[in-house]
Amino acid sequence: MISEASRPYIDASVPVLRQHGLTITKLFYTNMLGAHPELTRIFNMGNQASGAQQQSLASAVFAYAANIGNPGALGPVVERIVHKHVSVGIRAEHYPIVGKHLLESIAATLGDAATPPLLDAWKEAYNSLAKLLIAAEAKMYNTAGVEPGETRPMRVTEVKTESVNVLSIRFVPEDGKPVPAFKPGQYVSVAVDLPGGRHQLRQYSLSDAPNGDSLRISVKREDSVDDAPAGEVSNWLHANVKVGATLQVSHPFGEFTPETEGDKPLVLLSAGVGVTPMVASLKRVAQVNPQRRVIFAHAARDAGHHALRAEVDGLKATMPNLSVVAFHEDAQGAADVIEGRMDVAKLPAWPREEAEVYLCGPHKFMQAQWLGLLNAGVPAGRLHREVFGPELLDHLL
Repeated sequence: MISEASRPYIDASVPVLRQHGLTITKLFYTNMLGAHPELTRIFNMGNQASGAQQQSLASAVFAYAANIGNPGALGPVVERIVHKHVSVGIRAEHYPIVGKHLLESIAATLGDAATPPLLDAWKEAYNSLAKLLIAAEAKMYNTAGVEPGETRPMRVTEVKTESVNVLSIRFVPEDGKPVPAFKPGQYVSVAVDLPGGRHQLRQYSLSDAPNGDSLRISVKREDSVDDAPAGEVSNWLHANVKVGATLQVSHPFGEFTPETEGDKPLVLLSAGVGVTPMVASLKRVAQVNPQRRVIFAHAARDAGHHALRAEVDGLKATMPNLSVVAFHEDAQGAADVIEGRMDVAKLPAWPREEAEVYLCGPHKFMQAQWLGLLNAGVPAGRLHREVFGPELLDHLL
């Protein structure tokens, strides 16, 4: 990926980036968005305000430096980035802008330590990665048959409250043409125009199996917590979307696609709104192989926060080998849930070497379950996860 001359400088950057990565990325975003305010239409400004986007980029830069000679580790990360970039309309002409401000931020933060050979090495590494991403993104745009940033008007046909903070929205193409094909686990970008003329995109997993007629997303209303601001787009959707409304929606993308078409045991573990791609996956299994052995476990704060539970429970009637387990931090005396956070030891047994295990939920949830599954003897190669929001890449660091 980079020349032998540049490699030592990248290797030497690992401890430096570990120490200064967040400072570099904060400066990068401040300077780039200041010089190019039009890019705020692409970047999630809620994640900018909370600092999550800056932390994610710092993690990505460090993971890239630490694994630059390990394409097996970087490959899945690159695939995730490509899907995300295509979902928001990243274009080839954006890459020189990003590269310029990233290198300037490295130079400004490291001062005299940012020698010309070090900066040249990072310029080479960045350009190599950019070339790879641009080619992969062009191929994905072409395969999907869409232009960068293209959305499609969709008419809302159903709005349903799923829990105290989750709302399902079903929509169909306004032009009457077929809905795009997708795999369970994938997401769409929804574009909204907020007060003040601000345009924002957010990604939401499709929460129903493919049916050829409509698409459905289930949106969690993100409230303000500590220093994190309330989710502007999620709150706007909850407050404004009604049946008959029109939404601008992208083609489906996303590399997290549980294996729904086979017959090996399947384990789906989720928490919070991470239940959405898991429900889509489970309902697809019900369509193609209802006899399949599936463990579906979900963790929620309490019954009021447990979205889509009735849909999952309803599938037990047609899926005799489906085990459904609910964990509630506050069980409120219910006999059909396990009180507390999800515990791998309390799940039904499954063949560790055979089943694929999928995780989706908050970062801390997935950290805990990932470690719990490894300690329980589940091979790392059988574990797959989807992150809503910026990825911290802790499994690569």
